[in-house]
Amino acid sequence: MSCRSYRISSGGGGVQSFSSCSAVIPRSIKQYSFSTVSSRGGGGVGYRGLGYFGSRSLSGVASGKPRMAVGSCRSARYGYGNAGLAYDYGGAGFGYRVGGICGPCPPTITPVQVNPLLLQPLNLEIDPNVQSVKYQEKEQIKCLNNKFASFIDKVRFLEQQNKVLETKWSFLREQKHYQNNMEPMFEAYIGNLKRKLENLGCDRATLETELNNMKDILEDYKRKYEEECNRRTCAENEFVVLKKDVDCAYMNKAELEVKVESLIDEITFLRRMYEEEIAYLQASILDTSVIVQMDNSRGLNMDDIIADVKAQYEDIANRSRAEAESWYQCKYEELKVTASKHCDNLHSTRNEIMELNRVIQRLHGELENVKAQRCKLEGAIAEAEEQGEMALKDAKCKLADLEAALTKAKQDLTCQLREYQELMNVKLALDIEIATYRKLLEGEESRWVHSTILSQGGVVCDGSPCFGGSYSSSNVCAPCVPTGGYSTSSGRSSKVKCVSTTSSYRTKY
Repeated sequence: MSCRSYRISSGGGGVQSFSSCSAVIPRSIKQYSFSTVSSRGGGGVGYRGLGYFGSRSLSGVASGKPRMAVGSCRSARYGYGNAGLAYDYGGAGFGYRVGGICGPCPPTITPVQVNPLLLQPLNLEIDPNVQSVKYQEKEQIKCLNNKFASFIDKVRFLEQQNKVLETKWSFLREQKHYQNNMEPMFEAYIGNLKRKLENLGCDRATLETELNNMKDILEDYKRKYEEECNRRTCAENEFVVLKKDVDCAYMNKAELEVKVESLIDEITFLRRMYEEEIAYLQASILDTSVIVQMDNSRGLNMDDIIADVKAQYEDIANRSRAEAESWYQCKYEELKVTASKHCDNLHSTRNEIMELNRVIQRLHGELENVKAQRCKLEGAIAEAEEQGEMALKDAKCKLADLEAALTKAKQDLTCQLREYQELMNVKLALDIEIATYRKLLEGEESRWVHSTILSQGGVVCDGSPCFGGSYSSSNVCAPCVPTGGYSTSSGRSSKVKCVSTTSSYRTKY
């Protein structure tokens, strides 16, 4: 805490004094307070403390700019005061307040004598355009304050969006890590499917080999079956031929039997005829007697001749019968042997045909089983291939979706980073603009204070003109200046407040 006291005396014996007091709080405090006390005093010789002006400005971390407090004193009969005008808004901002205040002086101020010349009214000659210019400046400051507030809201919104984007980015990083963990699982699953597909391919090759072997065996059996069928056909043809031969032999036998019977009948007929002739000749011989005389003295013995002829014919008939019977017996035996052979061959052929039919039926059954197994295996292979292709397509689709999601996330992240960079650029431009506005407002504040001091008349304290007042280049509190005063302050707050300015002039008689 620091205090200053000033004493000014004029040639008329009038004395006016004022003091200023400033207090600076640590920069870690972010709240500010302002207080002013005003009162009106009366004129008189014995009146101690014609008036005072007090201002207190506390500054923290956000505000380190100069603060000013100016006070002026008038006669006890006159008073001049200005109503306060203040601007406060959230974030970084500024504010100033103008007010006329007066009141009793604290005990620290010594009594002074008033110079009557200083109590006379001043001809200020205020420019009428000043109020319009100030109004325009106030309106411009209001517009700038509104823009600044909208910029602050936009910055807060963008900070929230930035936090959302950071959250999404962390989530996408975790999701990317999860995707990286999923890829080996998909690769392992695809590898297992490929191994199963290779095993099914090997089984398929083995089954195809077995199927080819079975086809070869089936072709061999078909060839044997065709050969047996051909042999059967040949045997049937031979049997038909042999049957025809047997029939021919039987017909020949029947013809020979008929011939033998005819020959026997003929022999019987000739025998009877010869017997009758012999009997007739014997009867004629008995009835007649013939004397034949021959020179050779030969006698014709008919009985011997007939007996010889009969014996010859019987011998011929017996030999013919024996030959026919022997030939018939030979042929019959041959045909019987041939028939037995053909019967045996026929039985063996029938047995072979039955065996081949059984083999063919068994092969047909095995072939049907092999075909069924082949169909099942082909269906299983097709199903496995379809499942493998579906799984592979599903994995490829999921991988494509994950890659698309990753690409989209990267694009979104790039866009968000670009937007964040643009927002940071906008924020930097806003910070620069805010700093520029602050400098402009501080310059305007200094200009306004200087113009007010010069218009009211005064002395210069610490390099600035001042009349009956004090000037402080830091955060100060300047209490106790006579009759009237003017103070400005700047700081940071979280609200926006506008207070209009009014002026009052009072004359006391």
